[in-house]
Amino acid sequence: QVRLVESGGGLVQAGGSLRLSCAASGLTFNKYAIGWFRQAPGKEREGVSCIGTVDGSTVYADSVKGRFTISRDDAKNTVYLQMNSLSAEDTAIYYCAAAPGPYCPRRADFGSWGQGTQVTVSS
Repeated sequence: QVRLVESGGGLVQAGGSLRLSCAASGLTFNKYAIGWFRQAPGKEREGVSCIGTVDGSTVYADSVKGRFTISRDDAKNTVYLQMNSLSAEDTAIYYCAAAPGPYCPRRADFGSWGQGTQVTVSS
């Protein structure tokens, strides 16, 4: 059974930083692409970033390019999302999700999801 657990969320002032972690179990981690998504109140869930398993392939939403960095540590079955220069618009519940395969797929192909971690940015 695949299990994903997010951590690292919290309250931070605008301009600050947070690092989210996504710890995975129950899967061959180095064979899965891992994505980060977020959902703000009253809005649809949106993709934030994703990391594949080959060549360090990464994908970022335009809204976070240059501010967020995704990375993975296969030895620890963990993916990280370093978030810098946070603004109130980044306030949301952040979820990680896993999809089998070396490259980041479309959202519908992410079959396993975590419970989410709240990120609140005060302005």
